[in-house]
Amino acid sequence: MIPAPPLLHARCTACWIVAGLVLLVFASFATLDLKWSAFLSAEAAARMGRFLAELASPSTDAEFLRRLAIASAETLAMSALGTLLAVAGGLLLALPASRSADGTGSLARGPARLLLNVLRSVPELAWAALLLIAAGLGPLSGTLALAFHTTGVLGRLFAEAIENAPRGPADALRVQGIPGGRVFLYATLPSVLPQILSYTLYRWENNIRAAAVLGVVGAGGLGQMLTFHMGLFQMPETGSVLVAMLLLVALVDLLSYVARRVMTR
Repeated sequence: MIPAPPLLHARCTACWIVAGLVLLVFASFATLDLKWSAFLSAEAAARMGRFLAELASPSTDAEFLRRLAIASAETLAMSALGTLLAVAGGLLLALPASRSADGTGSLARGPARLLLNVLRSVPELAWAALLLIAAGLGPLSGTLALAFHTTGVLGRLFAEAIENAPRGPADALRVQGIPGGRVFLYATLPSVLPQILSYTLYRWENNIRAAAVLGVVGAGGLGQMLTFHMGLFQMPETGSVLVAMLLLVALVDLLSYVARRVMTR
């Protein structure tokens, strides 16, 4: 049995990485102007208490709840359609971005991975601001912004899932002369489908929150209502919007749980 290298030994790569991370954390505390005394003061606690008390009394006005229901449906539709488009785009880019069975990659692997990096490096808010120029205000720009960013995220996750898929079933079909596309459909895809579904549902849940944030730039849905009422310091209405967002996330979480139970039977 080979003994572990001593702490901070030149060959202990993990030790040096941990030491670097610890040093980075201490440097962050030293360079940031963190005003903990103001944050932990009694005055700050009193202001936060008043703020939370107003949020804890959501508005129940009938007309407002009607508009809230419409905005909730719009946010749910934006997140669902954006995620669905991202799944299609992510799969199309994941195939050239992943390594083949012999451990090599195609000529398109580099450009595909670069495109995925670009798509996920630009935040949804920036995508929405860019798309507003072409699509204008409303849910279309928000949906496309979610789709572009999520394509980059899911494409990378799908590519890694394909690379780590068991090779046995695919190799068994290849030796019989089955074309590569059918090998993927009948061997690789069924083995990675649970991971694809799990990643998709998780990103759908994230996209509901992201769709709410996109309202800052006028992309519609709950985010637009949240920005409007928070800007006017209408805390009861803001509280109702937050409750609606919480219910949407809980709904997607429930759907994720049911889907996993069905697939594991």
